[in-house]
Amino acid sequence: MHFDNEISISSLLNFSRNAFQTSIKIFIIGILFVMTSISANQNNINSSEKTVVIMLGPPGSGKGTQAVKLTREVGIPHISTGDLFRENIANGTELGKQAKTYMDAGKLVPDQLVLDMLFDRISRVDCANGFLLDGSPRTVPQAEALDNKIEGKAKLIVINLSASDALIEKRIEGRRTCKSCAEIFNIYFSPPKIQGQCDRCQGELYQRPDDSAAVVQERLRVYNAQTKPLISHYTDKGVLVTIDGESPPETVYQHLIKVYKKQG
Repeated sequence: MHFDNEISISSLLNFSRNAFQTSIKIFIIGILFVMTSISANQNNINSSEKTVVIMLGPPGSGKGTQAVKLTREVGIPHISTGDLFRENIANGTELGKQAKTYMDAGKLVPDQLVLDMLFDRISRVDCANGFLLDGSPRTVPQAEALDNKIEGKAKLIVINLSASDALIEKRIEGRRTCKSCAEIFNIYFSPPKIQGQCDRCQGELYQRPDDSAAVVQERLRVYNAQTKPLISHYTDKGVLVTIDGESPPETVYQHLIKVYKKQG
């Protein structure tokens, strides 16, 4: 009887020892699995560098339209300066209040304020894999500040849609908008069947004040003085690609998506 008890105790000890050793092995295997997963995820993060696209071009070059198409296809946010202003002002942010003060006074919003709004926007989670900037940066100092912000953190692609001033003036000054349904025509490139009348609803067509020749010429003057120098800035950095913005929109987009896939 005493002998049977010794066998039972010995068996129990052996069982406990084996179970403990098995638990240790499972624990070690689990730790190794977790460490391997973390390492793999880290490698994926490091290998999937975010891509930042900057669209350049004079007003009326079509960069806004092309930017919308590109961001929808590749799945990155489309960020325009106008949207930044409207969002901050509508939400009553401190940055928006400051910007509104300048805008109401008819003054340009200072570079630093524009950058503060931009940097706040691109810090959000939807920009983790990249984003497209439309209308920003507008000046060389803004571009230099953005360079410092993203250097070493993202791959930069700058696409310039080129178009002559003469064509731009026709594209913008030639716009006519329907008062009833907001359909847009162009008296040079897509005129209505009946002059001054909408093909869609027969409403009256008119020219918006900001489409007038005087306004277009002023916008081009500001662009040539402040924003056009960015072409040289990004050319020197070796990241600029120029696409003929005078080509048909679909041709422009095919070139655009090809550049993105090659450079991104």
